[in-house]
Amino acid sequence: MSTNERKKTSVKLGGITLEVERRGAGRPLLLLAGEEQLELDAPFVDELASSFEVIIPSPPGFGQSERPDWITGPDDIAYMYLDLIETLGLTDVTVVGFSFGGWIAAEVATKNDSAISKLVLVDAYGVKVGGPTDRDIMDIWTSHPAKVVAAKWVDPAKGERDFSKMNDEELTVVARNIESFARFGWEPYMHNPKLKQRLHRIKTPTLLIWGEKDGIVDTRYGEAYGRLIPGSRFAVVPGAGHYPQLEAPQAFMSELRKFIG
Repeated sequence: MSTNERKKTSVKLGGITLEVERRGAGRPLLLLAGEEQLELDAPFVDELASSFEVIIPSPPGFGQSERPDWITGPDDIAYMYLDLIETLGLTDVTVVGFSFGGWIAAEVATKNDSAISKLVLVDAYGVKVGGPTDRDIMDIWTSHPAKVVAAKWVDPAKGERDFSKMNDEELTVVARNIESFARFGWEPYMHNPKLKQRLHRIKTPTLLIWGEKDGIVDTRYGEAYGRLIPGSRFAVVPGAGHYPQLEAPQAFMSELRKFIG
């Protein structure tokens, strides 16, 4: 398989069909994309596929993956991904999770990280680090869309998507992604109250990468997140917001390569 070839397959797990994309060859790297799944078309993924077999599952309700009613959040999705790791026979796997995917990655690692060689969380959601009245995570549902875009991107133009050029199938995927993300992150807002108490269970080497100008979950949130994971490292990507892998890919890949090799 060439590094640029995108092979999409369906994997049946517990009666649920998940869409899984695979690229490249080599040691396995499980890439858990963010809620907008912007990583799927990003050049840095092809760069990773030159050294790894990059495996990208779509969570339930995202892409073409099924979403049964009993799956209510990342806690449930994590068990499905552990089944996926077992079904695909993955060992010594690097897991890289972005934003919502980072939340899922953290949930997976707290449950069983025996097959994970390294864990990378990029501007991840998932925990409440402040007090009851502290706004740890920007309210993206009630804020004006332009304000949310400005919080996500240092250069808001990079966050523009031309929906008029998408076909019906692509638009359906966008709508499914938004609906499922809202379903999983609405209440409690963008975190699992139990995850904070479980992060100490992560034993695999962990790196948190954060955009310097992230206005959704700022670097103070990221640093507090990292302090909950024993022995973790924290790296900041200058000149980037919530998506450093897209806004400053060279600086992002430099930090990632130093950690995963």
